Amino acid sequence: MGGSELTALPDGVQRVAAVLRDRGHAHAPVMLDDAARTAQQAADALGIALGQIAKSIIFRRKPDDAAVLVVTSGDQRVDEKKVEALVCTGGARLARADAGFVKARTGFSIGGVSPLAHAAPVVTLIDQSLFRFNEIWAAAGHPHAVFRLSPQALEQLTGAPVADLALQMAVDAVPAVDNKELALRRAISLVTLRARTVGAAADIPSPCISDCRMSEATGWCEGCFRTRDEIAAWSCADDESKRRIWRAIERRMADLKA
Repeated sequence: MGGSELTALPDGVQRVAAVLRDRGHAHAPVMLDDAARTAQQAADALGIALGQIAKSIIFRRKPDDAAVLVVTSGDQRVDEKKVEALVCTGGARLARADAGFVKARTGFSIGGVSPLAHAAPVVTLIDQSLFRFNEIWAAAGHPHAVFRLSPQALEQLTGAPVADLALQMAVDAVPAVDNKELALRRAISLVTLRARTVGAAADIPSPCISDCRMSEATGWCEGCFRTRDEIAAWSCADDESKRRIWRAIERRMADLKA
């Protein structure tokens, strides 16, 4: 996309286009003839399945007023409790964000919230249901604008963890895990997200991400990187012991990434 074409776009779309261009993404935003404020409208306009629309759901984390963005498949509903388990601690809750909050934090209006190029830092999560498809379309900063990408590209562009975030997800919506390396990378990203809440938490959050298999090679859980003894002791451990386990988990993840 050339400079003159870029400046002819709405401001929000220009911001998304610039980020995509700078990161070498092959597909620039396109403008639809009609608004696509809902996933169904976007799917109809593009002639694709509803599930191929990467819709953006914004929550407001109550204690610190942080914006939490969940990018999910157009045919799925987000399970708020699953999201809370990953981004909230100490009984904190999420609330749906109103239009003013969404605009202030993302720089986009509802119906055009892109998964990237936000006005301020946003906590972003990706629902694994999107990985059913080779090609998906996401909002590009305006209700008329979308851009094409793969679920893998969405993960790379946003740096966001992938998790099961859907409410009563259909069996065929659950993607098969590609390989052990991908499963490890996703586990590390989810546990790292949980680790960021440890320092300020009144109640130390559990590292468990509900992926419970013990690795024969390391002796650690493949989901949370704890030993069997650490898992067994967690419910009775005091805060200092839990923090010590968290420090051990972070060292183990660093070793696995090295």
